[in-house]
Amino acid sequence: MTTSNVPEIPPTVLPELNALPELNALPVLPVLTDEGSRWLEAATERVRADAGALTALFPAAGRACGRGPVPGEPGWTVDEAVRVRLLLALPQTGAELGETLFELYAHGDAAERLAVLRSLPALEDGGGLGDAGLPLVRDALRTNDARLVQAAMGPYAAEHLSDHAYRQAVLKCVFIGVPLAAVAGLDRRSDEELARMMADFAEERLLAGREVPPDVWPVLERHPTLLTRIHALIGEER
Repeated sequence: MTTSNVPEIPPTVLPELNALPELNALPVLPVLTDEGSRWLEAATERVRADAGALTALFPAAGRACGRGPVPGEPGWTVDEAVRVRLLLALPQTGAELGETLFELYAHGDAAERLAVLRSLPALEDGGGLGDAGLPLVRDALRTNDARLVQAAMGPYAAEHLSDHAYRQAVLKCVFIGVPLAAVAGLDRRSDEELARMMADFAEERLLAGREVPPDVWPVLERHPTLLTRIHALIGEER
């Protein structure tokens, strides 16, 4: 693998990645090449010493370490996992951390944006993010990119979005085809108002002769009274 376009980093020694307690919730990285491992170790140390170094290192992660899938961790790629580890090394908390994340997200490509969004639960577990990641979630939810919306609707959003914003986000998922099984916190946060919104959506689809996504029904079935008019439209009990 060539690394001619990767920023040079002075060599250093770090503890084994899997020994770092804050990484326990992240997918285990596959065995990297010696060159990739050295780059990641040095990059992590450099970010710990200077948050500004991340501006150049974050985009370089794929070139330096690879972009393939992480074995045994569906949906994760090597560059995503590497970038999350770099973000966890940031010596920042609260609003300062949120601003750094938003800058990386705003100027990043799709892979970099996904990594920032997927880092939020891990950064929250560290206790230093608070509500400062919400601007990222809100921005992702304004897009029609199903990958970004799904990444945004992880555990961080489930804990921090207001009831109104969470309901609207779930409805957005239904509209653009993000499976509700991928939405964190739905069992806990699904309420009668969300079910009413789903009932309105289902009615509109049926009246237009269109199919209702199957993952809408479990939300509705928690509130049987809302199904009455739906039953009349489909002519049968579900």
